[in-house]
Amino acid sequence: MTRLLETRALTKRFGGANVINGIDFQIDTGEIRCVIGPNGAGKSTFFKLITGEHTPSDGSIHFLGRDMNRVLPHERIRMGMSIKFQIPGVFADLTVRQHLQLGLYRAKDVSSTSLDELLHRFMLEQEASVLACNLSHGKKQWLEIAMAVSLGPKLLFLDEPVAGMSVEETHATGELIKRLRDAGLTIMVVEHDMTFVKQIASRVSVLHGGRLFADGPLDEILGRDDVAEIYLGRKK
Repeated sequence: MTRLLETRALTKRFGGANVINGIDFQIDTGEIRCVIGPNGAGKSTFFKLITGEHTPSDGSIHFLGRDMNRVLPHERIRMGMSIKFQIPGVFADLTVRQHLQLGLYRAKDVSSTSLDELLHRFMLEQEASVLACNLSHGKKQWLEIAMAVSLGPKLLFLDEPVAGMSVEETHATGELIKRLRDAGLTIMVVEHDMTFVKQIASRVSVLHGGRLFADGPLDEILGRDDVAEIYLGRKK
């Protein structure tokens, strides 16, 4: 596998407080990496540093071997980063098909084959002509993931993709994400739902107090007493 993304001593200060404190992090091609941790651990800030919404106070971010510290968010998207935020941001008065056409247009691929493939892959074929405002919460989330994938990214960021979903929708989303990985996409997921994390991840990174507290294979990390105490607020 090839190193796709790396941070070195990544730090972010707001006022006098270090919200992210010296994180060394790597993700290789073909991974589904889940980033977990309690509220206030720094997950959202870490995510925003990588995607360019925040600028590092110290340290560096490298994507495809390039220093990203001065690269603007839209330029990172052109380089191959794509983002699906936690709260759906679909346009109420556009259909599912129109949403996907927008993404494909930005990616300079407006073929009907690509559109049909997206509709099939994300289980939205029956909703192609449905307005986004009439979709279920789960299918709105799938539509947003589909739009992010339509840009043809090398690295897909998902911020709590199953928040508010039913158990059945959550499981279906996990299987969808694994199929995206099997098709060659590298995926970084910030998530609280541990059942979902166990379904999709082979490796997890645990943030705590703005630091990378633990990083490694899923079973090894989730089997640690100190991770259980920090993440769950109790000993195993």
